[in-house]
Amino acid sequence: METTRGDEPEPVLRGWRFWIRPVVIVLYSAVLLIGLPLLTIDLVRNKAKPHTLMCFVAGIFLVLTIPISLWTMIHHLIYFTQPELQKPIMRILWMVPIYAIDSWFAIKFPSVAIYLDTVRECYEAYVIYNFMAYIFNYLTQEYELAGTLGSKPQVRHLFPFWCLPAWPMGGIFIQRCQQGVLQYTLIRPVTTLIAFTCELGGVYHEGEFNIRYAWLWIMIINNLSQIWALYCLMMFYVAAKEELKPIKPVGKFICVKLVVFASFWQGVVIAVIVALINIDVKWGWDTKEQLANGLQDLLICFEMFFASIAHHFTFSYKPYVNVHHNVPWYRSIKNMFDVSDVRSDVTDQVMRVGDSVPWRLKNPKQFFKKKLCSKSSDSCESNNPNNSSSSTTSKQVNERSNLLQSSPYTSDDDGADMANVLGYGCGPYNRDDGGGGHVDTDTLTSDHD
Repeated sequence: METTRGDEPEPVLRGWRFWIRPVVIVLYSAVLLIGLPLLTIDLVRNKAKPHTLMCFVAGIFLVLTIPISLWTMIHHLIYFTQPELQKPIMRILWMVPIYAIDSWFAIKFPSVAIYLDTVRECYEAYVIYNFMAYIFNYLTQEYELAGTLGSKPQVRHLFPFWCLPAWPMGGIFIQRCQQGVLQYTLIRPVTTLIAFTCELGGVYHEGEFNIRYAWLWIMIINNLSQIWALYCLMMFYVAAKEELKPIKPVGKFICVKLVVFASFWQGVVIAVIVALINIDVKWGWDTKEQLANGLQDLLICFEMFFASIAHHFTFSYKPYVNVHHNVPWYRSIKNMFDVSDVRSDVTDQVMRVGDSVPWRLKNPKQFFKKKLCSKSSDSCESNNPNNSSSSTTSKQVNERSNLLQSSPYTSDDDGADMANVLGYGCGPYNRDDGGGGHVDTDTLTSDHD
């Protein structure tokens, strides 16, 4: 619905879109009226100890951060007109309040900080995945992605990975970038679980650069995995930067990268500094580990205030404003928290990686049996009742390998077209060459069956 004031249309919100903003403002104001006096009382009661003062300052920044993030998310919810794009945006926007709230509680209760911080760090892997999903969803709506990238010049690896072989443009390039991001989404929860277990066993020792304790090794694994995920994002941007210009991805990428990457390295620097000073129990912390976590969490509360402002402008709701859509509020919220796309992507990539494993690793018994037969007489082959089907399967595998190895730069190469139809190719997906470049996938399927 909209009314007209002169020549300028003025949108008028109806139903829940009209009252949700004032309701949220009233509820948040009530929280402030209760929370701020409690923080002040706690500060006075503890005579402004460093720990209590840190908790108070972090609470002030938390109070300033939450309304900015809520305002941005509520408007995305009101104008939830493109779920495929706004769903990953909402997940990214949730990063700021989750980081800020988690860090404040970690400061307030230092004994459980390790558990709170590891949960927060798991969410950063989820954020990187959703940024990749946002880019992919936009490109697949606007372009035939595999064909668009397949028609481009080869993108070489960047520093410091220039020695790696180039990923063929097209479907293979897309797969490598997706898998590079998803590996961090899977590795991070695993290392978090290991950290929990090691902490319970007394061998974690966060902040101690000692090879006898688990923190150092988990930190190295997480760092390498994170660097590779961000690198794959960068590689994909380099390949598709012209197509991504309408959504202005540079600012969005910087917001995600700074929050994720900078927070990790500042934690390492703080751990080194705290290890060199003598702690006083009068400050309010019992161990150097708790002091390091407290400083890290204070900086995160401070940084999230500026991150919320940056997210408000870089992930703006304005491109999605459409007052004519009429989606119920519960459906918008359901779409926002639906994670079926994550499950589907992870399953798909795991299956693709499984398909790429050599058959000899999948079926070692058959492999060794074949080895023994090759060393003996040919009677093994003649006595094998599945000889015919095995030969057919081997022939199909060889044909498919020839397709995957076909050159992406040969314009009259039917193998490249076939590989792209299968989703693994390097050349243009659709090529109107006026001849026999089109591959009949129905015929291919029937032949395969």
